[in-house]
Amino acid sequence: MGEFNYPKIKKVNQIDEFFGVKVKDPYRWMENEDDPDLKIWINQQNEIVKDYMQKIPYKEEIKQKIKNINKYTKYMPTTKIDTKIIYRQNENLQNQDIIKMYDETTDEEKILIDCNDLSIDGTTAAYITSKSKDNKYITYNISESGSDWQKIKIKNIETNEELKDEINWVKFGIISWYKDGFYYTGYEKQNKLSSKNESMKIYYHKLNTSQENDEIIYQDSENPERFVLAMVTHDEKYLMIITTTGTYGEEIKIKKINSEEKEKLLFEGFDYEYQYIGNIENELLFITNKDAPNNKIIKINPETLKEKDFIKESNSKLEYITKTKDKFYINYLEDVQSKLIQFDINGKFEKTIPLPDKGIIFDLIGNQTTTKIYYIFSSLTYPETIMSYDSKTGKTEIFKKPDTSFNSEDYITEQIFYNSKDNTSIPMFIVRHKNTQLNSNNPTILYAYGGFDISVMPVFNPYKIPLLEMGGIYAIANIRGGGEYGQKWHKAGMMHKKQNVFDDFIAAAEYLIQKKYTSKEKLAIEGRSNGGLLIGAVINQRPDLFRVAFPTVGVMDMLRFHKFTIGWGWKVEYGCAEDDKEQFNTIYKYSPLHNIKQTQYPAIMVRTADHDDRVVPAHSFKYTATLQEISQSKNPILIRIDTKSGHGMGKSMEKLIDENADTIAFMLYNMEIQKI
Repeated sequence: MGEFNYPKIKKVNQIDEFFGVKVKDPYRWMENEDDPDLKIWINQQNEIVKDYMQKIPYKEEIKQKIKNINKYTKYMPTTKIDTKIIYRQNENLQNQDIIKMYDETTDEEKILIDCNDLSIDGTTAAYITSKSKDNKYITYNISESGSDWQKIKIKNIETNEELKDEINWVKFGIISWYKDGFYYTGYEKQNKLSSKNESMKIYYHKLNTSQENDEIIYQDSENPERFVLAMVTHDEKYLMIITTTGTYGEEIKIKKINSEEKEKLLFEGFDYEYQYIGNIENELLFITNKDAPNNKIIKINPETLKEKDFIKESNSKLEYITKTKDKFYINYLEDVQSKLIQFDINGKFEKTIPLPDKGIIFDLIGNQTTTKIYYIFSSLTYPETIMSYDSKTGKTEIFKKPDTSFNSEDYITEQIFYNSKDNTSIPMFIVRHKNTQLNSNNPTILYAYGGFDISVMPVFNPYKIPLLEMGGIYAIANIRGGGEYGQKWHKAGMMHKKQNVFDDFIAAAEYLIQKKYTSKEKLAIEGRSNGGLLIGAVINQRPDLFRVAFPTVGVMDMLRFHKFTIGWGWKVEYGCAEDDKEQFNTIYKYSPLHNIKQTQYPAIMVRTADHDDRVVPAHSFKYTATLQEISQSKNPILIRIDTKSGHGMGKSMEKLIDENADTIAFMLYNMEIQKI
């Protein structure tokens, strides 16, 4: 245990057998969130972290630097309703955002929801989730303490009045309006944060009625481990039932609304993805990756099921699309940088819309009644800015620009390509201050994710700027498993190919060291969720390569992840140790919890939260307890357990500042940097 006196805790004689292999699980009891011994252990661990961080002389100075850089107004678009744009605003370090609505025709602006009024301590967040067909109502979902569990509220945006309706026990669903109500997905009431979430149901809610009266429209009793969603087509003629077995692949059935006709299979599952985006006359439009790893858009007739390409696959990945009165706009991703393309109503290419710089577009928003679109543009040195483009005038304008004093000319951003273990070329973004020299002595954070078809975008991160100001470096590796280059890139890092993800990350670290950006003694690594799994795996495989590690809300017990909340939905990404010997062998070989060694580990700060009901904190608890028991490290192995927080969604500004201050301070202190 080195120089640290970690608390001694109980162990149980729990042994599981997988295909003839016996696996010990002495900390199984930590999966019980109500165990009184667990609560004692959590308090002890938080006291260790508190005492340790108080010893760092410059922690408060770093926190103040982060506060100072974040003292600017931030904006994010949410949705467009006719000539109105709804957006989020956060100014002067507010814990939560204010949701506002601006009318293009009158220049009038008003507050719809001040999320800071939802709780005293700023730990309750709200998100706009839908609009009614008549543009009169919006729904917004409320999340408390960062939980994935949400409740639906309804507001009249014309009068700013809130309806009495409230719908609870909603998680990972969508809302689709029909007539004077909407379809939504929900669960039965749950008793524990870690309870397995099964048997999702589709309900119909009529405005101004109680949830108790909501009708169950659809459920799949034979397959409780499935997500089910309902979506009404834009012309309100058809209802689609969308089913997924996890985080990838849809099956879609369709039926005429108010018809005795039976539903029919529109797309058979679950090998491909289909995302409904609208209608053109009597045909439905979908984005799909069937026969198109980079995505394409197809048209299908819901009566005849005759299908044809509308916008063909490109060499670049199709990321986002929006439709206006007379145009389509698509954001393509090319080497992890955006291209915004305008197409006519028939899907014919018209032009490329110029962007302010090399960077990323997200939240591409328009509607079918106007000619204007809105989007966020950002880069590692370009703070997130809401832009608009109008096909009528051909002009791009800034709608809302952050009032930050950040000077992008003081920083250098590079995109480099390095070779992984199997010689696959991997992109990586590296940002530093222009005065920072490549002398192998720069404190560096390397971040990655590598899973679930999720692209890690090089966007502005104000929490990392103080590190850059102090001569540090921030790097993002776009490793396989993500979605940066479409489904081929994703599938090259999932299931039995998961080791590619770890190899890509290790090669990124070796590149940074070889090219003298940093050294082993000055390199920290960070990842969240699936990225937390990544960090746990690579420090088992290469503990010598890193000085500091931050595995955050990670999936650490790969043999049991499917037994909690919606973890079963990740089987399509990872496989399942119980289902198949080959899958067990693959998973067991890299599972962070099961590959901890008696060796010298880097300084580690595991991070989790008490209300994380996606990757339950038991993953981090068992992992930390095992590390503290087995490793021979003289470096600290700490676990930072945030309270009234979840997987990351809706975290208050105060908690974000605290977490990032602890990150930079812990990192620098363990790199033996005496002052900043």
